[in-house]
Amino acid sequence: MKTLLTTFAFLMVVSFNAQNFQGKAIYKTSRKSKVKFGNDKKSTMSDEMKLKLQARLQKMNQKTYNLYFNKYESVYKQVVALGAPRTQVGGAQIKMISFGGGASAFLYKNIKEKRYAKQTEIQGKRFLIKDQINKKDWVMSSETKNIGKYTCYKATYTKEVENKKMTLVDGKSEIKTTKEKVTTTAWYTPEIPLSHGPDNYQGLPGLILEINDGKTTIVCTEIIINPSEKIAIKEPKKGKVVSQKKFNKIQEEKSNELMEKFKSRNGMDLGNGINIKMGG
Repeated sequence: MKTLLTTFAFLMVVSFNAQNFQGKAIYKTSRKSKVKFGNDKKSTMSDEMKLKLQARLQKMNQKTYNLYFNKYESVYKQVVALGAPRTQVGGAQIKMISFGGGASAFLYKNIKEKRYAKQTEIQGKRFLIKDQINKKDWVMSSETKNIGKYTCYKATYTKEVENKKMTLVDGKSEIKTTKEKVTTTAWYTPEIPLSHGPDNYQGLPGLILEINDGKTTIVCTEIIINPSEKIAIKEPKKGKVVSQKKFNKIQEEKSNELMEKFKSRNGMDLGNGINIKMGG
């Protein structure tokens, strides 16, 4: 029996190392999103309106992505429904403005060359982020669980992140910056011995099927190995070329500009005492 299992594992590795190997994985993502409302008596938002806004924002943070991959390359792209996302508050609609995403956004990674290219947008302006893939210091574990038919192993890494929080009270704003250590947990399967994963996650001895960083959960719901239709994995070419550091700076500047415009508008009164978290 041991010999048969060893032979099967060897054949699996040989199969996945074939030059013409391709695959597709479908992921569902969800992100915790909470708007904190103050207790200001001047607020025009009823409790029902606040609950509807919260539910709508939560739904908008549930998305579907496709990961197309071969031995060394992958493309991660959102499956976008028709129509721009809007949420209803009272008698008005609020359109959610893109600060790094949209229908044209997708991420290309080349794990052999340790680089990536991400095509994305900020308020309709297209950017092409080109940078190196940073190595994550994964801590491996012997803990396992099943995701679908695949046996997955646990791996974690911890990093320090910066959080910015803007508080609007009585028309005045204040941005506070805090730092915290965040632990990300990944579940990968050696049964698909490729170092790919969703979003900006990779570098484990198997395809990553689940990610959780405490705020966002990404779970694989379907895997298709060597589909009948050939997959074209292409690197994005359109957009203003910037580094990840430069893009983050532009993103922060645009976000601050939007918040200033929000403060100065009188047409939509969401009530005082709204805490809005930025970039988290």
